Amino acid sequence: MSYDGIFTHLIVDELKTNIQSGRISKIYQPFPHEIVLTVRANRKNQKLLLSAHPSYARIQLTEEALSNPEQAPNFCMFLRKNIEGAVIEEVEQLGNDRIVRFKMNRFDDLGDLKQLILIVELMGRHSNIFLVDQESNRIMDCLKHVPASQNSFRPIYPGADYLLPPHQDKLNPFSATAVEIDSKWNDLEEAGSPAKGIQTIFQGIGRDSAQEIGFYMEQENVPLVAAMKQFISNVYAGPPALVTQENEKQSFLPYPFQTVQGEVQSFSTPSELLDVYYTDKATRDRIRQVASDLLQLIRNEKQKNETKIKKLQEERVNSERADEYRIKGELLTAYLHQVPKSSKEVTLANFYAEEEPLAISLDPALTASQNAQKYFTKYHKLVNSVKHIEEQLQKTEEENKYLDSIETQIQLSDPQDLEEIRDELSQAGYLKTKRTAKNKKKKISKPYHFRSSDGTDIRVGKNNVQNDELTLKKARKNHIWLHAKDIPGSHVIVEHPEPTEETLLEAAQIAAYYSKFQQSANVPVDYVEVKHVKKPNGAKPGFVIYTDQKTLFVTPTKELVESLRV
Repeated sequence: MSYDGIFTHLIVDELKTNIQSGRISKIYQPFPHEIVLTVRANRKNQKLLLSAHPSYARIQLTEEALSNPEQAPNFCMFLRKNIEGAVIEEVEQLGNDRIVRFKMNRFDDLGDLKQLILIVELMGRHSNIFLVDQESNRIMDCLKHVPASQNSFRPIYPGADYLLPPHQDKLNPFSATAVEIDSKWNDLEEAGSPAKGIQTIFQGIGRDSAQEIGFYMEQENVPLVAAMKQFISNVYAGPPALVTQENEKQSFLPYPFQTVQGEVQSFSTPSELLDVYYTDKATRDRIRQVASDLLQLIRNEKQKNETKIKKLQEERVNSERADEYRIKGELLTAYLHQVPKSSKEVTLANFYAEEEPLAISLDPALTASQNAQKYFTKYHKLVNSVKHIEEQLQKTEEENKYLDSIETQIQLSDPQDLEEIRDELSQAGYLKTKRTAKNKKKKISKPYHFRSSDGTDIRVGKNNVQNDELTLKKARKNHIWLHAKDIPGSHVIVEHPEPTEETLLEAAQIAAYYSKFQQSANVPVDYVEVKHVKKPNGAKPGFVIYTDQKTLFVTPTKELVESLRV
């Protein structure tokens, strides 16, 4: 199901209960399309997420830990100046459209009471967030500015009058009378199916909702008025549900629809459901946005290395001919008197292969002795190159492993932690180092913190630099170190010398979850005391060697990992 007017209605009801009459205490903009308001209401702080993302536009209360960037974007700064400290007087949905208005008031610097409206329009790629002066109906500012040349219907920029999007003459399913519904339905021309007709006459009805209402009409042989009444009753009764179908497609619904079959997971609030549904999807999308340049850089470097490895392997095959040159040089030296002058080729008995004849090419401008020396020179050159080739192969393969680990960390990291990975790539010479203010201190993130079922603390590195810091400096020698076996992943430290079997299994699942095989089953995870983990001289960040390890096989699950997160 899409985030339609029906689900918006449920969210607005939830917001009325939880944050209406609350005070906005904090505002930040973690990502370009998303604003987070911390609202103090009912004696607790609640985070209100307003997203104008082209694919994941929504309004909800969230428990997701979204970072507050050091440098706030302009729109965020504007909101802080104008609505931080404001009281949310009313939350309302416009009909059954995906337009929600937050009416609020705040005393300005002169002590005058200002009436403002924060308007969120959830309309796919046209989604936007506006701050409007209630008295003048002027747009004070908006998240996305659209010049008049691109939108002839309504201007979308500061100073313009706020106009609603083009309005369609459709009924609000929550307030329409039976007479209005019957009249619209009877006037409707052939729509092809009840669901299409329902979407034609009602505001904000998604396809899944329309199919469910049509199902009531056909299955129970009742008119649209009765089917709509039953549907609205079920929407209010709930509970909100996440349905996972056989093809792994997920649908979030105001209640478990009879027309959507699959595994049903129920939630106490719509926002709780949306946190589960959107967190992974939105995070992956944010990473693609924020780290697309890093991922492309890594893929390019790996491709270069693969080409280099192929050439080195070809050179290694050629170097295996070194003995051929040595034998030819020795045969020419042994049979100098049998080599005719100015010959282009000579055939001699090979005493290394039971006197079998061996044809040897010659340079007619050189003597037999000089030709022999030429073969010895080629031999020594190839022998010396073998060591260089092996060193280059090892170095290039290790670099690819390092790039693999960086790619895995980018895909598993939180978007707000990508800056540290970017710094690591700069220090390694893959990126140009950014100039920063001399006195500006960078905010360093901390490792992930988990606590096992029996209360043992578990730490997980977010990047290679943090992995080294965690394992080699912060962990005690008798703590337990874990890592997914032979695959890129994070270092995991169990802060106990003798953890229980349950804690070890939980830590192993965390190590498997924060590895390249996060989605795999039966992942091998090595564990050993920290004192057996060493870092070779000159090794890249995050690379260690270890001995005396034991191995566990586990299948990671997000539910377990999240349940242990501190």
